[in-house]
Amino acid sequence: MAASSRRRKGKVRWSKLYTFACLRPSTSEPSSAQELIGQPGFSRVVFCNEPHLHKRKPFKYPHNYISTTKYNVLTFLPRALFEQFRRVANFYFLLAAVLSLLSLAPFSRASLIAPLVFVVGISMLKEAVEDWHRFLQDLDVNNRTVKAHASSGVFVDKLWKELRVGDVVKVNKDEYFPSDLLLISSSYEDGVCYVETMNLDGETNLKIKRCLEATLSLNEDEEFRNFKAIVRCEDPNPNLYTFVGNLEFENRSYPLCPSQVLLRDSKLRNTDYIYGVVIFSGHDTKAVRNSTRSPSKRSRMERIMDRIIYLLFSILLLLSLVSSIGSLLFLRHHMVDWWYLQLPDDNKVHDLDASNQKKDNDKFFNPSKPVKSASLQFIRALILYGYLIPISLYVSIEVVKVLQAMLINKDIEMYDEATRKSVQARTSNLNEELGQVEMILSDKTGTLTCNQMEFRKCSIAGISYGGDVTEVDLAASKRMNVDFEASQLSIDESDRISQSYEEFEFSVSDFSAKKAVLGCREVLDNTNKGNSRLSEEESVIKGFNFRDDRLLNKNWIHGSNSSEITMFFRVMALCHTGIPIEDDKIIKLRYEAESPEEVAFLVASQEFGFQFFRRTQSVMVLKEFDPSSRMEVEREYKLLNLLEFSSSRKRMSVIVSNEDGQIFLLCKGADSIIFDRLADNGRTYEQATTSHLSNYAEDGLRTLAFAYRTVEAAEYECWNTIFTQAKTTIGPEREELLEKASEMIEKDLILLGVVAVEDKLQKGVPECIDKLAQAGLKVWLLTGDKRETAINIGFACSLLRQDMKQFHLSLSREAESNNQVKAMKIDILHQIESSYKVMCQERNKEAPFALIVDGKALEVALRGDVKDQFLQLAVNCASVICCRVSPKQKALITRLVKEYTGRTTLAIGDGANDVGMIQEADIGVGISGMEGMQAVMASDFSLPQFRFLERLLIVHGHWCYQRIAKMVLYFVYKNVAFGLTLFYYELYTSFSGEVLYNDWYMTMFNVMLTSLPVIALGVLEQDVSSDVCLQFPALYQQGPRNVHFSWSRIIGWILNGVVTSLVIFLANIYILSPSAFRQNGYVADINSLGAITYTCIIWTVNCQIALITSHFTWIQHLSIWGSILLWYIFLILYGALPPYVSGNAFQVFIEDIGPAPLYWIVTLLVVIVSLLPYFAHIVIQRSFYPMDDHIIQEMKYCFKKDIVRNNQMWLREQRNSQRSTHIGFSARVDAKVLSFKEQLHQKNYQFTDDL
Repeated sequence: MAASSRRRKGKVRWSKLYTFACLRPSTSEPSSAQELIGQPGFSRVVFCNEPHLHKRKPFKYPHNYISTTKYNVLTFLPRALFEQFRRVANFYFLLAAVLSLLSLAPFSRASLIAPLVFVVGISMLKEAVEDWHRFLQDLDVNNRTVKAHASSGVFVDKLWKELRVGDVVKVNKDEYFPSDLLLISSSYEDGVCYVETMNLDGETNLKIKRCLEATLSLNEDEEFRNFKAIVRCEDPNPNLYTFVGNLEFENRSYPLCPSQVLLRDSKLRNTDYIYGVVIFSGHDTKAVRNSTRSPSKRSRMERIMDRIIYLLFSILLLLSLVSSIGSLLFLRHHMVDWWYLQLPDDNKVHDLDASNQKKDNDKFFNPSKPVKSASLQFIRALILYGYLIPISLYVSIEVVKVLQAMLINKDIEMYDEATRKSVQARTSNLNEELGQVEMILSDKTGTLTCNQMEFRKCSIAGISYGGDVTEVDLAASKRMNVDFEASQLSIDESDRISQSYEEFEFSVSDFSAKKAVLGCREVLDNTNKGNSRLSEEESVIKGFNFRDDRLLNKNWIHGSNSSEITMFFRVMALCHTGIPIEDDKIIKLRYEAESPEEVAFLVASQEFGFQFFRRTQSVMVLKEFDPSSRMEVEREYKLLNLLEFSSSRKRMSVIVSNEDGQIFLLCKGADSIIFDRLADNGRTYEQATTSHLSNYAEDGLRTLAFAYRTVEAAEYECWNTIFTQAKTTIGPEREELLEKASEMIEKDLILLGVVAVEDKLQKGVPECIDKLAQAGLKVWLLTGDKRETAINIGFACSLLRQDMKQFHLSLSREAESNNQVKAMKIDILHQIESSYKVMCQERNKEAPFALIVDGKALEVALRGDVKDQFLQLAVNCASVICCRVSPKQKALITRLVKEYTGRTTLAIGDGANDVGMIQEADIGVGISGMEGMQAVMASDFSLPQFRFLERLLIVHGHWCYQRIAKMVLYFVYKNVAFGLTLFYYELYTSFSGEVLYNDWYMTMFNVMLTSLPVIALGVLEQDVSSDVCLQFPALYQQGPRNVHFSWSRIIGWILNGVVTSLVIFLANIYILSPSAFRQNGYVADINSLGAITYTCIIWTVNCQIALITSHFTWIQHLSIWGSILLWYIFLILYGALPPYVSGNAFQVFIEDIGPAPLYWIVTLLVVIVSLLPYFAHIVIQRSFYPMDDHIIQEMKYCFKKDIVRNNQMWLREQRNSQRSTHIGFSARVDAKVLSFKEQLHQKNYQFTDDL
């Protein structure tokens, strides 16, 4: 059965049905475009079936190998090193390592070089691993196989990467095209094939491509034995919708157009096979030309970190300069008189021993050359105070980000059971950037929608069917009911009855919703449960999600309007381009058509009793349910003409005759187009239908109007003569003649009703967008679909509201026909300026603004001298929808928005057409859905569903931003506190260059003794729990406002480090120096002073991180207190080593400082005093200037957990945290409540008048 169906399908000659531009008959008459061949930009020559001619110049073209990696074997080392040493800290330590080779460093060479090698090596290894994964993805694509002509009519498997221009390939059903192909023939006799371009433009409907009639006969392998032809065409370019070329075949030249070109990354659908010739390969293909190279992305916080390093480096230079100048002054004026320094003297004898000679030649203390000594002291100080620059900061952040990415990947709340996929952080460089997003640019198809069309509602003869209550109405009714409870307590019973009646009147028409408004919570809850059940469960019949017993199960025959319903279903079953496909597995038929809407209509008509089950070249056969006989009858309709749908016509018509010879024109199209063509007696149901259309549109459903008319035989014959003449016309006037002919017949229609289908949204999309809007994010929709489709989806996912003021930017027909850039600019500028003027005048009103832009208008608006005005208008709108957008335009608008606003942008998509946008945005998110893995391969994060973006940003983004901010600030604090003690000791010792601490103390500070707490902070810190983040989405605004990483905070933490270092150093010096340190009168020497000061630093910085930690686990406790304990263990073990190893730390704890009570007293006192300034700061802030998270933390910990949820303060703060948004589900509910209240007010007013 399936084979016979395919044979029937193959016999349909679509060129006999289609009449407009998509299948224009080929002609050799040159047009203005064809005259460009051979001119600059149109010089490509392809020798078909002779790829060997393209292996040498001048016709040598790129091979078909594709690479999306950032590096290759030759470029990895130089590029990766450049990326690493763009970081200021790495560059500084590179200089320090170089200087250490000159013996100028106060530390050993290994202690300076080893950390640098470790940090840079870890980062480069991470880059290499990530790029290796991209290479493996490329390898998978390049090693796909396709049938290619070898010789003598034999086709063999060939790798995609081995294809060359001129190769003849055979692509089978459901396979991707390996490169840009010229269609030679297909499995259909008429040379037609169906192509899915979802990866290129995001559209789910199938495109029809048709080969030249001259090559129709080349439909078998053997036919290509002697095939030779030459293609002369345009040079490689990114334009997806244009193509200019000629095919020279059998001594004739045939013009080519986009209908004969099959683009790479498109998929062959509903066609057994096609033959094609490679005309563009590899990086010359239009899909690749629309992509961009993988950029190196750095987060904003990392760029601020560079500025912090600049600041710390400036402090380092200042301190080194002070040390150098101080050394110069002391050397010149004081040190000459200090006999114990044994400085060289010309009057001294020359027979000193060798050791004295060495001391005398100390270049840092040479009174005869004080400037040189000071200069060398400056270089020494640069290295000595280098601990101000936290080299371990970068490697610690790398480790933390990898661990953060692992936690994101393992979040069970972001696991999709349906696809068995989870969120994947494909790069860890941008974790904190997730918490600072302000703009989201989203694709539509496959990202917001499921690529699945469902029949939901219809209006026939002024009666609406399938009217489920919308979630917006339910939520508004529930909120209104809550609002009314207080007022109902204060009125008497009669008033309550009248008010209940008013509530019944003003609410939605559905009975269950009315009862919900009256206060019947049980009905509301049941309705909610029912709706959630229907939304969560898959429809039993794919493409049909209709619930109304008045039409189902043939119940429509009992109505008084059965004749209108019959004609309505007949239009649905006949006005299409679909083909029935028999399936042995199911009883009912499946359908294939150009668009998914048509498939949904055919499935619906089959369910209603009008099954379209056979089609030939001129006959369409239905199995209809006859209302009079109540039997299923088979009826044949002769297909006389088909006037197909196009973006300019916005309608489709078929002219058929029934078995009695009656001729009908059946038409479907946009309601505005159909209503303009109605007869005076055909507008009976126009008012009711218009109301239903408004409701359907608000629900986000796509609508089409159905109409018909009876055509007299004489009128048809006269019209058909004109139409046939227009159809056979050759030349540019053909389109205009066909349009005029169609206008002659498509008039005086009788309205039957409208249908509403749903481009089914992915689960949780409206809720996700609502939560993102409450978090303060703006969402723009960029799609390749037509404007009507994009607007419907905008309503469905709550990006649009009925009360929104919509600005539409589109080229006027006059400007578009002239095709003059200047005229188009003037047209668009006029529209932008007028829209902005309206916005300024109505800005104070509550109604928000939305901008809908067409692709051609966007192309003009993004030009250099127009883009600023366009972006000024766009960024001030609550919602922006760009339709008919090419992949290049998506990337361009993403870049311009990012540059113009300066805001962090996130782009999300699921197809190859979204790759440029994903790579151009600050953060790129790929949906691992139905459109392949191209978007995922180019993304920074991948999601199985759009709804997980809510948790990724509001929870993980908020956490990661706070964690990294706290981590960096703490790093700056501890390094300033530690590094400045070295400077103070330099001042105290008159710039002697002596180091206070043992070398190993210095090495252990960042490597072991303070690294684990800061890593635990960066990985596990939470200011609030994930549930609270979702309940209070306004907390997310701390990231975009950069509350936790502002320059005031940075300077504050630097000053805190300065204060801490001063307290630690001065307390130790002035407590330990004047008095005996141990029994027997021993005072603290430099070894004891260094160990005690270091102990105070370790205690202070670790207690400080305990103060800034909000969320403690056993890991935090172990890392903080374990680090302090580790210091004592290290001090004991290191001091137990032989003196030639431990040096001045030999037995320093056991014999020197440990037994001294003063050591423990000083440690306790210094730690308390050092932390007092910060402790006072947080007390004052939380008491008088609390932040949102401070209030939530106090509510959480001041009340028991089970009481918090019901506490009035908690509920009050939750209400206060909700932002007044213009988009999202909540905004639509607010608008609906306002509408309900206005209706209630009017009803109350009428009720008062009646009394």
